[in-house]
Amino acid sequence: MNKEMIIVLDFGGQYNQLIARRVRECSVYCEVHPYSLDLEKIREMAPKGIIFTGGPNSVYLEESPHIAKEIFDMGIPILGICYGSQLMAYTLGGEVATAPVSEYGKTEVDTEADSVLFQNVSRRTICWMSHTDYISRVPEGFRITAHTPVCPAAAMECPERRLYAVQFHPEVLHTEEGMKMLSNFVYNVCECSGDWKMDSFVETTIQAIRQKVGTGKVLCALSGGVDSSVAAVLMSKAVGKQLTCVFVDHGLLRKNEGDEVEAVFGPNGNYDLNFVRVNAQERFYSKLAGVTEPEQKRKIIGEEFIRVFEEEAKKIGAVDFLVQGTIYPDVIESGLGKSAVIKSHHNVGGLPDCVDFKEIIEPLRLLFKDEVRKAGLELGIPEYLVYRQPFPGPGLGVRIVGEVTAEKVRIVQDADFIYREEIAKAGLDKTLSQYFAALTNMRSVGVMGDFRTYDYAVALRAVITSDFMTAEAAEIPWEVLQKVMNRIVNEVKGVNRVMYDLTSKPPGTIEME
Repeated sequence: MNKEMIIVLDFGGQYNQLIARRVRECSVYCEVHPYSLDLEKIREMAPKGIIFTGGPNSVYLEESPHIAKEIFDMGIPILGICYGSQLMAYTLGGEVATAPVSEYGKTEVDTEADSVLFQNVSRRTICWMSHTDYISRVPEGFRITAHTPVCPAAAMECPERRLYAVQFHPEVLHTEEGMKMLSNFVYNVCECSGDWKMDSFVETTIQAIRQKVGTGKVLCALSGGVDSSVAAVLMSKAVGKQLTCVFVDHGLLRKNEGDEVEAVFGPNGNYDLNFVRVNAQERFYSKLAGVTEPEQKRKIIGEEFIRVFEEEAKKIGAVDFLVQGTIYPDVIESGLGKSAVIKSHHNVGGLPDCVDFKEIIEPLRLLFKDEVRKAGLELGIPEYLVYRQPFPGPGLGVRIVGEVTAEKVRIVQDADFIYREEIAKAGLDKTLSQYFAALTNMRSVGVMGDFRTYDYAVALRAVITSDFMTAEAAEIPWEVLQKVMNRIVNEVKGVNRVMYDLTSKPPGTIEME
């Protein structure tokens, strides 16, 4: 797909994916690549602009990530953020040193009105700082365009070379006018037109799929979640009856979900799909017996998925392609470039080494979650499906801490059903990004009637997020939590304690595992 593009070069910062997400909010396509990306490859990609991310290192240390000076002579606009700003200064002959006073959190920054980067930005604005080093001297040809009382070069620029740098993080929501700054860079510096639209994405993706698949047969991994559902409908629009959707009920779905998925996508459903349901509950439980480590559970579930698909493919005969609902955060969190691996996703890092298909197609691999939803609406998928609660590929396997058993699955299914039901009754379901019940591995003493119990504790989770890369715990009204607690301990056998998880992401993940 020919489109204008900004690339983000990752130097290990925790916000690399957020930068890409914010650029896309400006209707400009953006990809994240490792900082070691070859300069010739960058020339071939012909980006309209480049953004350097932050990172945890000190630029003046030999072992820290660096970049070839020639990148600044390519004529491509560059914006350095945090470590990226210090790298720009250091590489071009400026000086970076340990700051006399570190800055963390919300900080008042004074900007210069005549900087294109700060056009329509308040002269004094709140920005998010996170640094112990600072630019002590800017390179020749640069001028300072923002400062704080303890950071003399909170921003610098060389407009003639279209080089810009900020010490703070414009991509996080805590920087109140950060989107204005990024938009100024994207449109006023890089001169983008904003051609990243879902209608064009859907149209060009369908064309690309048809060209790739030809007359081949396609097998789609359908879970009934948002990502796989959009991928399935997208593939159906592209190749029709060449597509077979296989729904594996691994026994780790939410209560009644297997039947619900079949009702939507099966023979009597809304779509003209070849639909196969495989009931493989006992097979997965057997593979997971005795396994407690989260990564191992993910990989076992991922590999077993593939083995089931291989078996179904042989029944169908000569399947050429496997389709998965991988999305961009899956790719990034599974270890892009030098960033830390957060966890293996069953449709990225959890795949076995040998897969018996010609090729894997991931039509949503470039999209963030909210972009997937937009694509779904563009495809005509009903809103109640598009805005369905996110659900991980490994299912309840990563919402059960410790070993997975049929009994534990039953407990968490029942508790989660009650929680979701009460959240909907309270009218909170549309305000929460994700919410669910998880089963901890903790058992404790309780009292029910005149009897002593020794049962499990259920943890309730609800988060607010715009991108699923960072998240804050939602403030559920106390009376709602009380009602959920009462129902769970009274209606779900094996539970005598209910807790609410207040942890944000980071340091936690959204899922409980």
